Amino acid sequence: MAIAGGCHCGAIRYQVTGDPLHHALCHCSDCRRHAGAPMVGWTMYPIASVTVVKGEPKVYASSEHGRRHFCAACGTGLLYTNAQALPGLIDVQSATYDDPEAIPAQVHIQVAERIGWMARAHELPSFERYPPAPGNQE
Repeated sequence: MAIAGGCHCGAIRYQVTGDPLHHALCHCSDCRRHAGAPMVGWTMYPIASVTVVKGEPKVYASSEHGRRHFCAACGTGLLYTNAQALPGLIDVQSATYDDPEAIPAQVHIQVAERIGWMARAHELPSFERYPPAPGNQE
């Protein structure tokens, strides 16, 4: 399997080859705060499977061993490594794939830190685009 992706502005592009080890939706507070989102999708690969083919991500030491790779121009989070906890592995932020539906998520992780309302988020009303503006319920 080969999959490509990159940041929002296009300054960083990457290529992934081979099958993922897994695709997890992470609810930890570090991922939430870094992404500004209630959870982040990560697909894990052997580190040799991921190649940055355009640009150079900026690396942020988000913890003692954790390294978050992102685009310095637009801020898009892309990759995560942790040589101590995940030696030889790399996580790719799956929403940055050109085809984010190519690899379905398989598991929720770090749910001990999940925002309480996320447990029932699938029950919220859904709209194809934006909901009607308040006061205009036509």
